[in-house]
Amino acid sequence: MPVSSEEFDAVVVGGGPGGSTAAALIAMAGHRVLLLERERFPRYQIGESLLPSTIHGIGRLLGVEDELHEAGFMRKRGGTFRWGSAPETWTFSFADAPGLGETGGYAYQVERMRFDALLLDHARRVGADVREECAVRAVHHHDGRVTGLTYRSPEGTEAEVRARYVIDASGNTGRLHTAAGGRRVYSPFFRNIAVFGYFEGGRRLPPPNQGNILCAAFDTGWFWYIPLTDRLTSVGAVVHREHADQVQGDPEQALAKLVDQCALIRDHLADARRVTEGTYGRVRVRKDYSYCNTRFWAPGVALVGDAACFIDPVFSSGVHLATYSAMLTARSVNSVLGAGMDEGRAFGEFEARYRREYTVFHDFLAAFYSMQAPKDTYFWQAHKVTGGQAGALASFINLVGGLSSGDRALIDADQLTGRLATASRVLDESADGYQADPAGDPWDESPMLGETFAQSDALAGQGVARGDFAEKTPQFPGGLVATADGMHWAEPAGEPPGDTP
Repeated sequence: MPVSSEEFDAVVVGGGPGGSTAAALIAMAGHRVLLLERERFPRYQIGESLLPSTIHGIGRLLGVEDELHEAGFMRKRGGTFRWGSAPETWTFSFADAPGLGETGGYAYQVERMRFDALLLDHARRVGADVREECAVRAVHHHDGRVTGLTYRSPEGTEAEVRARYVIDASGNTGRLHTAAGGRRVYSPFFRNIAVFGYFEGGRRLPPPNQGNILCAAFDTGWFWYIPLTDRLTSVGAVVHREHADQVQGDPEQALAKLVDQCALIRDHLADARRVTEGTYGRVRVRKDYSYCNTRFWAPGVALVGDAACFIDPVFSSGVHLATYSAMLTARSVNSVLGAGMDEGRAFGEFEARYRREYTVFHDFLAAFYSMQAPKDTYFWQAHKVTGGQAGALASFINLVGGLSSGDRALIDADQLTGRLATASRVLDESADGYQADPAGDPWDESPMLGETFAQSDALAGQGVARGDFAEKTPQFPGGLVATADGMHWAEPAGEPPGDTP
C-alpha cells in the first residue's frame, strides 16, 4: 500500500526532452508539477540529430537557447544525402528556409546524455519537482477520468500522487498510453530495424557542411552518419524487416557487414575505429516500427512524444515531435488550469496540431522511401505536403526542419487509422508518376493529402523573431491561437468560440 499521498496540478512521467519541456512550461506558468523519471540522469538515449524548431522555437520558449549554444554541441547546417537514382550526394541547408536565414538556419547534433540532462536540470530550476529512479506502478481513474498514479521510489516504497493531469512522456516502451484509451496502429510502411554504434576518427564532410547529418541509401536500407564531436560519430543502419536476417546474431558483426555494403559509409569509416568501452562501447539494435495512437488524450491524461506516435528517423523528427507536442500539451494544461478554458476545446487543439504534424512527416517520408526517384521528386512532394505556398526546395527545407507546424491536420483518428493501411501504396504510386511540374499532378488525387494552411515556419520563425509566439489566425476553422508568451491558448480576436477541432 502507498505510504504517502501528495497532490499536484500535473504529474509528468518521463524526463526526456518531451517530459522536461512539458514540466518546465507548466511550472513556468505557476502550476505545481511533479516529474517522475525511472532512470538516473545522465543516461544513454538515441536520437541525436535535432531540427531548428527545437533549438530556436522550443529553446527560446524555455529560455535555454544560450545554454544550448554554450554547451558546444556540433552545429548542423542541414543534411547531406546519397539517396535516389543519382550516385552523387546532394545537400540542403536550413538557412535557405524563409524566415530562418543565417540567424536561425542551423540546429545541433547532440550527445543525448548531455542534452537531456540540460533540459531536465532546467525543469528543476523553473520549479518542477523532479524525482529520478521513480517507476510508475499504476494509474488511477475515477468516474471516467485519470486522477493520478502510484510510483515506487528509489528506496522501494510506494507513493500515491493525485493530479488534475497526468502527462505520459515515457517513450515508445511505456504502457501508460493505454490510459488514454484507443489503440496503437502500426504503419504498414515503416517496419524497420536499426543497428547502430559509435566510431572515433571518421571522415567529415567538407566545410561548411562538416556538421551535417549524412544519410546514404544502399540496397538493403540506409545509413545515418552523425558527427557528434570532431572525433565521435554515431553510425547506424536501418533495414526493412524483410532483411531482418542481416541483423540476427552478433550486432557488432551485423553492423560491420552492413557498413561493407555501403561504399560511402565504408569510405568515411576507412580510418576510424569503433568505440568499444564506456557508454558508447556497445552496438545496439532497435525495432523502429512506426505507429500512431488513435487517441492522444482523455480526461485527465495526455500523451507526448513517442507515447503518442513514432515515425521513421530518416529526417530526425523524433525530438522535434516530442518537444513540439510537449509545448502543445503545456498550452492546454495552462489554459485549463489558469484561465478555465474548456478541457475538450484546449486538448482538442493539442491533438489536432500534433496529429497533423505526425501525418505530414509520415506521408512525406513514405514517398521519400521511394529510393530510386530523382531528388527533385522529393522537393516537389514536400511542396505538396506543406501546401504549395513556397517553392519546392523551400517547402522541402521547411518540412525536414520541423517548420511546417502550421499546416492542415488530418485530425480524425479513425480516418487516419484507415489511411495508414493504404499510405504506402498511394504515395508510392504518386512518387512513381510525379514529375517536377505541377501540371497533372497525381498528388491532387491522393486521399492522403488535402488542403493545407500556409504557416510553414510558425514555430522556429517565431523563435528567431525574438520569441513572440502570438498567432492571429487559427490553424483550423473554429480553432484556437497561441498567446504571445507561447504557453497558453486563446480565442481568436473578434471571433466567438468555435467547435473543438
